[in-house]
Amino acid sequence: MSSVLSSVSMSALRRLQIPILLCALLVPLCNAACAEVDSDTEAVAGHGFKLGCLSCKIRGEVESSSIIDWFFQAKGESEFVHIYNYEDETSTIVYDQFDGRVDWNGSKKTTDIQDASIYILNVTFNDTGTYRCLFHRILAYPNYEFHTKASKLIHLAVVAKATRGTASIVSEVMMYVTVIGLQVWLLIEMIYCYRKISAAGDEALRESATEWQNNTGRILAPAQTLNYPPPTYVQ
Repeated sequence: MSSVLSSVSMSALRRLQIPILLCALLVPLCNAACAEVDSDTEAVAGHGFKLGCLSCKIRGEVESSSIIDWFFQAKGESEFVHIYNYEDETSTIVYDQFDGRVDWNGSKKTTDIQDASIYILNVTFNDTGTYRCLFHRILAYPNYEFHTKASKLIHLAVVAKATRGTASIVSEVMMYVTVIGLQVWLLIEMIYCYRKISAAGDEALRESATEWQNNTGRILAPAQTLNYPPPTYVQ
């Protein structure tokens, strides 16, 4: 009897494996990731402004270190000037125009830099122009080092008052709509999976019960069909 019950239980588990695996595929793996997002390009005079610069490593498992340099090309000028350096968690303002007005706003407490953003204090109209962020990255492999460079250009406009274009408003609305839509879709998928698992479980239990009854009937049937002779008494 125990062997019959064991086979019934294993049969029910096998029937539940497929829907459980299908639902598991719907759950995303939440791993930390780097996403290269463009910097804002409009600053307000007299306020602070973040110049964003991100460069993601292709081989995340390889240890590396980076040296960051920022350059500035003023509006109407043809040459870039070196304004800022960040190396070994130490920053240096190179250009007098930005003296005392630039703070590091990127990766903290590491030399493996992927975010090289800086923050400009008290923006002026003279800060209008093109900024270049340069990564000099050193990848440390077991037997050698590989040097690579990546750069980003940011065209900054300084205005007296903040403006917000139609494209910015539409993109923000679309972002919220997308987030809400994904949440609703995930909720629907979870309900669907729950119903599929519940239905599969009920069906497996019904089939298991039927199979158990059939096996029990086959075991008891010979005993139930035996015709015993009537008892005789000795005088």
